[in-house]
Amino acid sequence: METVDRKREPAVLPSPIGQRRGGMVKGNGGNFRRSTFLGVLVFLATYTAFYLSSGLFELETRSVSVPFDAESILAKCRSLHIKPGPAANFHSRSQSDRFQPGTEALLIRNATIWTGERNGKEVFHGDAFLDSGLIKAIGNVPREILAARDDILVVEADGAWLTPGIVDVHSHLGGSSPNLRGSDDGNSWKGPITPWLRILDALNTHDLGYENSMSGGVTTSLIIPGSLNAIGGQGLAMKLRPTKERSPTSMLLEPYLGFNGTDYSGEVGRHWGHMKHACGENPKSYGDTRMDSVWLTRQAYDSARTIKVAQDDYCEKALSGDWGSLRTQKFPESLQWQSLIDVLRGKIKVQTHCYEAVDLDNFVRLSNEFQFEVAAFHHAHEAWLVPDVLKRAYGKKPPALAMFSTFARYKREAYLHSEFAPRVLADGGFDVVMKSDHSAIPSRNLLAEAAIAHYWGLADNLALLSVTGTPARILGLDHRVGFIREGYDADIVLWDSHPLSLGATPLQVIIDGIPQIADPHTVPKPIAHQRPPSTPNWDRETADALKYNGLPPLEPTNHRNLVVFTNVSSFWSYSSAAENFTDQFAEHIPAGSEQGGTVVVQDGDVVCLARDPSCNEHFARPGVEIINLKGGAIQPGLIAYGTGLGLTEISMEASTSDGFVNDPLEGQPSLFGAGGYVAKAVDGLQFGTRDALLAYRAGVTVSVSSPSHQSWLSGLSTAFSLGSAHKLERGAIVNDIAAVHISLSHGDSTLSVSTKIAAMRRLLTKEVGGEVGEWFKKVANGTLPLVVNVGSADIIATLVSLKREVEAKAGVALRLTIAGATEAHLIADELAKANVGVIVTPTRPYPYTWDERRTLPGPPLSADSLIGYLIKSGVTVGVGPHGVMAVGHPGAQEMANSRARNLRFDVGEAMLDAGPDALGKGGAFALATVNLAKLLGLEYDRGLHDLVATVGGDLLDYEGKVIAVISPRRETVDVF
Repeated sequence: METVDRKREPAVLPSPIGQRRGGMVKGNGGNFRRSTFLGVLVFLATYTAFYLSSGLFELETRSVSVPFDAESILAKCRSLHIKPGPAANFHSRSQSDRFQPGTEALLIRNATIWTGERNGKEVFHGDAFLDSGLIKAIGNVPREILAARDDILVVEADGAWLTPGIVDVHSHLGGSSPNLRGSDDGNSWKGPITPWLRILDALNTHDLGYENSMSGGVTTSLIIPGSLNAIGGQGLAMKLRPTKERSPTSMLLEPYLGFNGTDYSGEVGRHWGHMKHACGENPKSYGDTRMDSVWLTRQAYDSARTIKVAQDDYCEKALSGDWGSLRTQKFPESLQWQSLIDVLRGKIKVQTHCYEAVDLDNFVRLSNEFQFEVAAFHHAHEAWLVPDVLKRAYGKKPPALAMFSTFARYKREAYLHSEFAPRVLADGGFDVVMKSDHSAIPSRNLLAEAAIAHYWGLADNLALLSVTGTPARILGLDHRVGFIREGYDADIVLWDSHPLSLGATPLQVIIDGIPQIADPHTVPKPIAHQRPPSTPNWDRETADALKYNGLPPLEPTNHRNLVVFTNVSSFWSYSSAAENFTDQFAEHIPAGSEQGGTVVVQDGDVVCLARDPSCNEHFARPGVEIINLKGGAIQPGLIAYGTGLGLTEISMEASTSDGFVNDPLEGQPSLFGAGGYVAKAVDGLQFGTRDALLAYRAGVTVSVSSPSHQSWLSGLSTAFSLGSAHKLERGAIVNDIAAVHISLSHGDSTLSVSTKIAAMRRLLTKEVGGEVGEWFKKVANGTLPLVVNVGSADIIATLVSLKREVEAKAGVALRLTIAGATEAHLIADELAKANVGVIVTPTRPYPYTWDERRTLPGPPLSADSLIGYLIKSGVTVGVGPHGVMAVGHPGAQEMANSRARNLRFDVGEAMLDAGPDALGKGGAFALATVNLAKLLGLEYDRGLHDLVATVGGDLLDYEGKVIAVISPRRETVDVF
């Protein structure tokens, strides 16, 4: 069959009968001179012979029809086979497509440059020159390059670390902060299968999270739909730089198929698209089981495959010139299913939310059935247990795993996650990516996720790659971001310390060659933070985690007799003569041998330090346990507040939780009468939960937990030991009742804030009968603290006024504590004057809600951190671990359970953010110990506080490994 040349018009032969146009024979309606019958027959015979010999003769009913839009059809067909990736001349570009005219050239001098090359092991000292939105030179910048420009901005790095910008492979920026009704459009409620949706259509440029995330060094994020749909729609990569256009479109990085999704021109389609999938529990929002979700996904892909096959068949004929076979056909296409067709063609990367082995296995089978590659499994909590399943996925390379470091057990699917998972997978040859799932973890803290993964065993080069080069490659953007290479986008970060050191903070973030922080604020960091941390050895624990299928035994070994700790570099004890909370602890360096000092413990009591010669006699006593701390420390055990520890095992599983209390303002069951009731957390305690034991093994020895609630009154908190087996065990309950807890925020219920304040005023100033009235009477007379979870400075100010009103009437001081306290800095002086203490949770505030929108973020965006500012103002400050939202929101406590184990790092980070002038190490320990004890009403002898022994470092760094808890209250030493 002859192929039609697309550069020529179809052949036209002159005919006395008619003209041939577009391949169709039409009569011309002309009149012919009559001739003899024989002449006509001769003419017709000659005409027919000519056409037969030329191969162009066709009957009217079988004529070749070349469509008038044949050129566009052929271009469309050829575009089906264009593979995504940069154009051949991409790296010869002299200017970035995102270059902002007027941007100055930038020279960074004398930096320690981590390029990401050589598998993340290349580091050298040198300069970096940025111009036209690109990295023009690194190392020794040629003079001729500098001589060509006379408007160069010079930054002296003084040896500071320079890395590529952080790349977040899983984010929901663009609608989550503050969380207002109608601002978050990231999920569809129209059905479980919605591949035709695009997150671009929901991207909110007013999200306060952009700047916050950028301040943590994040320069590029993949924004994807939520996980309520089995197929949620198309994601997009974007730069976290505000543009002059102020539109979502202007923030995009290499958008897929332009902006209307129907353009098939030759160059369009070279950029990767991204399709969000979800497995398991989340799609059950539609009432579907796993079987339903998998079937619906198969059905969707079958529809796409059917159209793809039809497209391929059509294009095979069109490209071969067989227009006759296509005479009655149109190019098969469906705007609704085209994105899944492009998945099958390898043009759109699949990013799928999958947790458990069953879901991973299901999706791997789908990938093979329909022959599409999986770019990454996100969350992937059980992936480390099923590497062979991952290796069976369709394609040449197994999917990458985009993970959390320790955020887990918030639902059944996440129960078997391990802190060792990133290391295990990396050791198995898999690509490991750390991600934020912003704002589950604010992506400002994404680098800390990599650092914590490094603490638990992931190699430092792979940990840094996990948030730079590896996610860039997974997104198909490693030709321009994720590395420091000449010709790459000028997205780089200059750090105040090694990026994997605790509290590493940008000195400057540069996106498209433009510095993003107008006036960076810095605090000095210890010299030791200029190198990667020397992390502990976790070989034994990693092997046990695998041996026990993700559930290794966590209970410690109890020693009730003599334990001797040797090679102790520092010992922190409580100071009874402290004048303020920053001096609550005194550091003692035992004057022992060259290997360090000695601390002797008998039945949980410290009986000897190395400077006492009598310590030596204990080594020879029978049954002594000798533990070498290898230069480690002994310091106070930490107290957790703001979690659901002890009240829930799996926060999203009601059967594992104490449940929510009723709110007396919303009505009470008649059984309790008009006076209502107040729940006691001690009545619902569960001991030995995995999050509690993991926190205990990380130096958190006591938790103060209040009943879970959804509105105003929580109830009475309790303080208990995380190392105890049950509440009847010696020392298990520290205080059965600690404080009364309530929450106040706008919009959390149908009742107004003013109604709740009025209820508090009446309870605190008038005689109110019933159980609720009795407990508030104890608050009014100063017997119990009142802890109010609140973020808004306006509500806090009202509470300060209420405190004064109550005190004027009762004549005694009201013990008021503000928890959450995101906006507390706005009235810090008033809080100090009113003697109102504050518990900051999280330690780095984030504007989750309208009540929390006026944050004091800390360096590099502000000179002071919230904690540092409050301390300088004379406010007594405590802290709680990072949660996924503000304390007091429904579910916030329970979701913070797995974060409790990172409290030590939160405290260390808070110390560094506040700066040495505001907070030394002793004051940092106080934030999560004696200050919390005071603010939460914990009344027990200081001599009964727990101590924690660490090997190699201390609690407030990434080098110390907790090896024992010394508990005088429980009269034991627990060894791990």
